[in-house]
Amino acid sequence: MACASCSTKDGSPKGCKNNGTCGTDSCNKLTVFDWLSNMSLPNGEKPFEWVEVRYKNGRKQYYKNTENLTLSIGDIVATQAQAGHDIGMVTLTGELVRIQMKRKKIPVSSNESLKIYRKANQKDIDIWQSARDKEEAMKVKARQFAIDLNLQMKISDIEFQGDASKATFYYTAEDRVDFRELIKVFAREFRTRIEMKQVGFRQEAARLGGIGSCGRELCCSTWLTDFRSVSTAAARYQQLSLNPQKLAGQCGKLKCCLNYELDSYLDALKGFPKTDVKLKTEKGIAVCQKTDIFKGYMWYAYEGEWMNWHKITTEQARDIIAANKQNTPVASLEEYALDLAEETKVEFENVVGQDSLTRFDSPKRPKKRRTNRRKGQQKNTKKAANTNNNTSQKKDSKAPANPNAKAKPNQNKRRRNTKRKPQNAKPNKK
Repeated sequence: MACASCSTKDGSPKGCKNNGTCGTDSCNKLTVFDWLSNMSLPNGEKPFEWVEVRYKNGRKQYYKNTENLTLSIGDIVATQAQAGHDIGMVTLTGELVRIQMKRKKIPVSSNESLKIYRKANQKDIDIWQSARDKEEAMKVKARQFAIDLNLQMKISDIEFQGDASKATFYYTAEDRVDFRELIKVFAREFRTRIEMKQVGFRQEAARLGGIGSCGRELCCSTWLTDFRSVSTAAARYQQLSLNPQKLAGQCGKLKCCLNYELDSYLDALKGFPKTDVKLKTEKGIAVCQKTDIFKGYMWYAYEGEWMNWHKITTEQARDIIAANKQNTPVASLEEYALDLAEETKVEFENVVGQDSLTRFDSPKRPKKRRTNRRKGQQKNTKKAANTNNNTSQKKDSKAPANPNAKAKPNQNKRRRNTKRKPQNAKPNKK
């Protein structure tokens, strides 16, 4: 089949068993949904004899079904090539092929049209699969040969023809590269016909595929077929930071998705006054600092008071500009900004959900612990009561029988309080 995990045995798919729609390698690249598959042709109408065939990494070509084969999506066919034959998978049949050819400006009535020979048998598939298994090892050697010859080029991919008679080397380069010596090295090393084909950086990313910063597969490798020029003006209109690390894609160029919402931004900006127009008021001249395109707000600041911004609507800004053209005085921006003054209250909500974060934790058993604590507290209270009783009895036993009798002072305290005189001290003379 089209990928390694969809390999066939006796014509039946194994591995993922999805007939080439599994999503690995090139199975789901640039696919077209056949929404006419459930409809039958009117009486007397012949089916469209052209068929769309896809090869490695989304490369597609259109062939004429001159043998009137009954083909459906997913069939492996042997197609005509410049020399020999190639092996590919049918991806589209019927009237949608006519629409696709018209969109890509491919003439239907042409004498040089390629043909479909037959459905591929097991021998054709085995030769094709063994040739594809060699591509990765050949790519490593080919890159090393290019480095040894000091060529400023990058070999991105290798594609074998279905009959293993020719290998196409896809490469990218900034300038023109003289690879005549490199072709001689390739032919001597790989023992096959060599074809060099230069592709752009966007086409390279489309062939190799990958995951973008959005977390999804690259648009150029899944559905995007026409590569329009992307400029930094698209990022400026959408008020994006001009950071090349964030705006660049896998190919090193500006992301194609910058053009997706550009038209809606341009339509919204038609109602905005130009940001370089200054507003003249009696308080001073105001300069535009920021715009909110979809809410229709603009922020202005007076010259010299750049930290104080005043929010007004686009209609108010146009009214002030019209008043300035008629030389009618405008007091200040505060009069217009007061209408939009709103009290912003910060309300914190549970963004995770109404359930608790600990709802999946195992419930604790506090009952046994409480009973043990209560028992321990009761024991402690009993011990404290017994100790208090014992201490009170001891105090009563130590108390003197005669309450009027004075207790004798402690002799040790007297000794401690008395100061020792040094032995060599002289007697005091009166």
